[in-house]
Amino acid sequence: MFGADSQIRQQLEQLESHLAAENPLLVNAVQEFKKLDKVAYRMGLLARDESYATQIPWWPLISVLGTFSAGKSTFINHYLNSPLQETGTQAVDDKFTVICYSAEQQARVLPGISLEADPRFPFYHMADVLEQVCPGASNRINTYLQMKTCPDIKSKGRIFIDSPGFDADDQRTETLKITDYIIDLSDLVLVFFDARHPEPGAMRDTLKHLVADKIYQKNADKFIYILNQIDATVREDNPEDVIASWQRALSAEGLTAGKFYTIYNPDAAVVIEDDVVRKRFEQKRDIDLNKINGLMEQVDIDRVYRVIGALDKTVREIEYEKLPKLIAMLSDWRRGVLWRDAFAVAIIVLVAGGLMMSGTFVADALTSFVDWMSLSTGGQVAGYMVVFSVFLLIHFISRKYAVTSQLNKLFKSNYSDEYKVSLKRAFIKNTLFFHSLLRPQVIGWGFFSKNTLRKVKNQADVFIQKLNDQFAMPSGKVAIEVEDKAVNNMSAEVSNTDVTEVKV
Repeated sequence: MFGADSQIRQQLEQLESHLAAENPLLVNAVQEFKKLDKVAYRMGLLARDESYATQIPWWPLISVLGTFSAGKSTFINHYLNSPLQETGTQAVDDKFTVICYSAEQQARVLPGISLEADPRFPFYHMADVLEQVCPGASNRINTYLQMKTCPDIKSKGRIFIDSPGFDADDQRTETLKITDYIIDLSDLVLVFFDARHPEPGAMRDTLKHLVADKIYQKNADKFIYILNQIDATVREDNPEDVIASWQRALSAEGLTAGKFYTIYNPDAAVVIEDDVVRKRFEQKRDIDLNKINGLMEQVDIDRVYRVIGALDKTVREIEYEKLPKLIAMLSDWRRGVLWRDAFAVAIIVLVAGGLMMSGTFVADALTSFVDWMSLSTGGQVAGYMVVFSVFLLIHFISRKYAVTSQLNKLFKSNYSDEYKVSLKRAFIKNTLFFHSLLRPQVIGWGFFSKNTLRKVKNQADVFIQKLNDQFAMPSGKVAIEVEDKAVNNMSAEVSNTDVTEVKV
């Protein structure tokens, strides 16, 4: 336990050290997550080797998804001005690639274990997630993940993830599971489709997973859909027909609004000899590329709001979701134990009474035992101990079955795996054999815990207000003060100029 405590403390200290130079506000957020950890440890919602701070990515995360040969890697290479990713018409890269900045001029490729063991990056403890999807997959973490470093300044302070394509994948189940995982973590998700394949109906399954299953998420606005390599339509001069075909396919999956762009890579474009046509294609491409680049730049700001939002969300999840659910589970558990106790005792009494009235050898033995109890003090004590021991045995068997019953219901629910494991841990802590069945309070929950959550929630609001002050000031007070200061400085300069002129 102490080793686990020491390890998580060291990881959080490293995280704070890396964030200190970038954004002190995020360092303060790590401190608030630590306070939530203490509450969760007492309640049993977190294991001692876990922290809420390690469950979110701390750098802006941009995911690039799509089908094979849709131009994902080419887009990333062009944006980062570096040939990091292999490109081509075949499935040249079958791993999830995390791209991050490095001051070294030489790009490096690091194995998946570099991501699995570092809480600063996505895919921290990804082996556990893979093991749940496919037993034994945790031992092949390098088969699924890799990291590449990039010297281009555009990659500084953010992380890109290039995913393998969805179609023709030998490890499709694992790929989709990892994809869902990174979508949840991402600040921006670019979904690429290939305009060279104007039959979107052939990729109905991919469309369903990347569109239909995502548009109803609370953060569906972070998805943008990109029809890439639209220059391939120049020979038929029918880009409008191709775009309309894809838009109909997306609409069929429920996407009737949202961000939809058409682009192609200038470095790998089809030669367009007609100047008028080329300018028309280039103009549309540049407009959409500028919009996409603008959204990618925005994630730096979105990331800070996301982290603070995660802080507020964790507070609410503990107090308004997990705590009520835990209380309800414990209430059902107590009721189940009492019913099982009563039922078992009733059965034993009925069986014993029936045997005593049966006139058999067992009846004679039971009658003799009862007579001995009534005539002897030692017999009374022994009898009570026997009865009490039988009752305890029945009671603890009832407790065990009631726990199993509640956990079965929990794991059949639609909660996330992390949510279920967290509740299971807290529930088991509250139902250990040395905790009274009549204990009304959830272990670890009281004035201190409630007060801590309230303070963290208030601090999250303060963080948001500080962020808002950087970008917005409805009263205009700051802007007016800056303007007045500029006017005063200008007046002073004019005055100095006038004095100089007089002297001259």
